[in-house]
Amino acid sequence: MAFNATKKEWSELYAFFRLLADGQVYAGTPDVKQNEAVCLPVAMVQREEHDGTRRYVIGKNEVRVCGEQMDKRVPREDFATVSELVLQALRESETDDVASPEGVEGFLDEVAIYNLEAKTDDRTDFKVAFYREDAPLTGFCVRSRLGALYPLLDGGRAANFKFEQTGIKFPVPAVAKINAFGEEEDVLGRMLMIERMGGNLKYNDVADKIFRSNLSMIDLHMGRLLGEMTRLMWLEGKTKVSDLTEAVRQLNPLKIKDELIVKHGFYDYKIKEFLLAVATGMRPAKIYNGIDSAIDGCLLVTGNGDVLCYQRAFRQVFADFLFYNTRLEKGSTSKDKYGYLERENGVYYFKLNLKVGLTKR
Repeated sequence: MAFNATKKEWSELYAFFRLLADGQVYAGTPDVKQNEAVCLPVAMVQREEHDGTRRYVIGKNEVRVCGEQMDKRVPREDFATVSELVLQALRESETDDVASPEGVEGFLDEVAIYNLEAKTDDRTDFKVAFYREDAPLTGFCVRSRLGALYPLLDGGRAANFKFEQTGIKFPVPAVAKINAFGEEEDVLGRMLMIERMGGNLKYNDVADKIFRSNLSMIDLHMGRLLGEMTRLMWLEGKTKVSDLTEAVRQLNPLKIKDELIVKHGFYDYKIKEFLLAVATGMRPAKIYNGIDSAIDGCLLVTGNGDVLCYQRAFRQVFADFLFYNTRLEKGSTSKDKYGYLERENGVYYFKLNLKVGLTKR
């Protein structure tokens, strides 16, 4: 009997099956290509199910599936066959819901997979042992360009920045008029209306104290830097992180010396450090202390079905990949509570929200 699952769920399963079928994975390059010089042998993949841990040990021609009260062997070519069926279904589906291809459900039962999304507390999708079965495990999240790309950072209202409304002092009727302007998501329209009426929006602070502290672990001025990038996204219509970093470099909101910007690449470096922290587990509402999380990197499923490996072990490549392949996104104003003038201790503030995702191509 066929069942439906999201493209995200099928993509995670596809990447998992490809590792088992191929017994290897290529490292990715910053421009999302295979690095032919770096092919990593996969010895074992560990996955969590609702009833315990499964270890999939890769042999020459078969995969040994080990778990509580189970130990069986499955031909590797079966994983290759099923991965192709899943890939075809992902490509052919025009909606996010994808029906299971014929024969796949029976195979999932055979290899003891009952949850398409792994059940973990550490936010990894599965863990990989490279080179040998008893090697230290490397935790991965799967990201896929075959479906909707879920944000790297989606902190809701905890990821808001506060901008103080300065310049002319608006009376209450003027504030009401600004807040009533346009559709609910017309944040830019309200920002421009504030300017037309003689007001300015000056960066004030990170709205959430935990997120403020998390960003301060990277740089004491990280909040201002990201706040200015978010403002530029709305005002200039740019979304790619690399383009916004260039705009910030020209604006120089932190008023640092040209030598630090040009010779040391200050702004590029800080943004890459932020992206690495986000990709490996930093969240706005949870205390971040700089200690490495269980997430070591990501496996990216490309549009043509290749699986590319990005991880902390190849830190600079991982950082460059994130820098050139991420964008700022616009979240829901009602859900994330931003985009309006709000009074706080006699001062009006306008909040903007930070959301970071991978680019589609």
